[in-house]
Amino acid sequence: MMLIGLIVFLPMAGGLLAYVLGRWKEICRDIAAVLFCAAVLVMTLSLPGSMPSMEIGEILFGGLHFTTDGFRAVYAVITAVMWLGTTVFALEYFKEERENLNRYWLFVLVTLGATEGVMLSADLMTTFVFFEILSFTSFTWVIHEETQEAIRAGYTYLFIAVIGGLVLFMGLLLLYHQTGTLSFAELPAAVKTVDNSTEFLAAGLCIAFGFGCKAGMFPVHVWLPKAHPAAPSPASALLSGILTKVGIYGILMISMNAFAGEKLFGEIILLLGVVTMFLGALLALFSINLKRTLACSSMSQIGFILTGTGMYILLSAAGAEEGMVLAISGTMLHMVNHSLIKLTLFMAAGVVVMNLHVMTLDEIRGYGRNKTFLKIAFALGALGISGVPLFNGYISKTLLHEGIVDGIHEAVWNPALLKCIEWIFLVSGGMTFAYMLKLFICVFVQENKNADVQKKYDADRSCMNRLSTAAVTGSSLFMVVLGQPFVMTHLAAFMTGKEEILHFHAFTLENLKGGLISLAIGALLYVFVVRRVLCREDSYVNLWPEKLDLENLVYRPVLVRWLPLIFGEIAAVFGENKILRPAARALVMGGSVAARLLCDSLDGILILLRKSLFRQRKVLRPQQKRMNTIKKGFLATSDTLDLLTSNFSFAMMMTCIGILVILGTLTALVLLL
Repeated sequence: MMLIGLIVFLPMAGGLLAYVLGRWKEICRDIAAVLFCAAVLVMTLSLPGSMPSMEIGEILFGGLHFTTDGFRAVYAVITAVMWLGTTVFALEYFKEERENLNRYWLFVLVTLGATEGVMLSADLMTTFVFFEILSFTSFTWVIHEETQEAIRAGYTYLFIAVIGGLVLFMGLLLLYHQTGTLSFAELPAAVKTVDNSTEFLAAGLCIAFGFGCKAGMFPVHVWLPKAHPAAPSPASALLSGILTKVGIYGILMISMNAFAGEKLFGEIILLLGVVTMFLGALLALFSINLKRTLACSSMSQIGFILTGTGMYILLSAAGAEEGMVLAISGTMLHMVNHSLIKLTLFMAAGVVVMNLHVMTLDEIRGYGRNKTFLKIAFALGALGISGVPLFNGYISKTLLHEGIVDGIHEAVWNPALLKCIEWIFLVSGGMTFAYMLKLFICVFVQENKNADVQKKYDADRSCMNRLSTAAVTGSSLFMVVLGQPFVMTHLAAFMTGKEEILHFHAFTLENLKGGLISLAIGALLYVFVVRRVLCREDSYVNLWPEKLDLENLVYRPVLVRWLPLIFGEIAAVFGENKILRPAARALVMGGSVAARLLCDSLDGILILLRKSLFRQRKVLRPQQKRMNTIKKGFLATSDTLDLLTSNFSFAMMMTCIGILVILGTLTALVLLL
């Protein structure tokens, strides 16, 4: 019991301690961050043997409930490994940076505790509480550099997170109304008593939408390609490798415990997964930005996982036991694989960014030609995510593919449609190989167009220190270790509790055929699309139309133009009705007073935080003593603008905290009535 409490709450307390230490001495803060992450890893490694559970009663109207099984234990360990690796790497990544690091480490450690809280949660309300906490704390990662691009990406991320949280909460209320419980252990029996299938399905779709916002599922994926390039690379590794899996965790848990027999729900998840898988791969293929390519790749791999989840639901509804085992094993294994692969790839990308401070392919071309350890790490990550045999992605993708094939044989859905989905699966895998081949050849094989720049790159052989080398190269070894069938099948059996998977043979001719088809498609795409279409005059060009941005094309116009018009029309109707006019006026006045009170209270909290937690220290500029009055005035104006920008950032955060308070009140009302 105490073990889970320490895993969840110790890093949160550690974040506050790290902040205080950072105000005193930065090296103490950095050491504390590493030690707290290492302590969490040591504690999580004991979970598979002890399988503890924990309950904290008399809090949040029902208490917080935690438990451990194979899947939760493995992902608790994966989370700790990701945090320790990125923390060690971040020490060098931020070596030239001084601003906002106390804030960064505070929220990194708090997010670690919240993520572990989600992964070890025993019911959906506990999941929801920690899910919302990490949504707001991770927002600070995206805006860390406080550039215009980062702030815009952060607000997109925050908006999607808030909307997703509200819809998720509504889904939880509907599910509780239908089943009387949100416990994962009690849901399988409770769903058998559901008498309103429409409301039950609506609950599932709301919950899937809420979790899908964090997972980067289409059509709420718009934050992902923007937030990853804007965030620091260590944070990008966590956003891609772990925080997207938090969303997948929620979808997977409700699919396994509540909606395994709901065919329509499975069809929707499958179709959304297929679109996410293909669209993410297509965006990555067209991208000419290193981190954006990896971000779109994450979207695509999430699609692979969602496709496996959808197939699991359909196979469960049809009672196809063998296919269910294949689909759920592939889904869980690909979650693990993708987390570790993106840990390696984003840290490798971080090495490039921290040395060059650019990310476009033409500018970084040839940088890694003579950097052996960086080249090996990136190559192993690329081989793993491409599904090359003997590397970890091959086995999980093969299991997912076999789940689709079994669904075709069992006719769990329209066989012709499933056959199309199988080919989309293979083509998406081919595009994965094509864009990873593009990145590797660009950075590690080709020479820069500027000979002087290439000489400069070749002269810089020590691109990272020993600690970073250990973190980047060490993480890449997972690609080889988890590529062995014995390891993967036993890991799948432990996570799923299905011993049948131990008899799966990954290297039969039939299973190899699917992987080899994808690799062949990828090679052809690289030769005929990347080299001949996406490269012009020996330069990488972005041919993706800027207008095809879902956020700018649909979401912002809806919020900025259409919604005000709709509310204006509604207000006009109310104003013309003598009976409704007083009620409308009272509602508007009440809303105005409530909004003013909320804003004033947030301002007070904001001032308190600005005087304590978020107080910015003056950064000593070496040239400041030699500046004249005009230059000093310019710097003062710049600092004032930065202060206003960051104030708005924190105001947004406090607004979201206010929304959480409202949600807590609603929860109390629902549970007490």
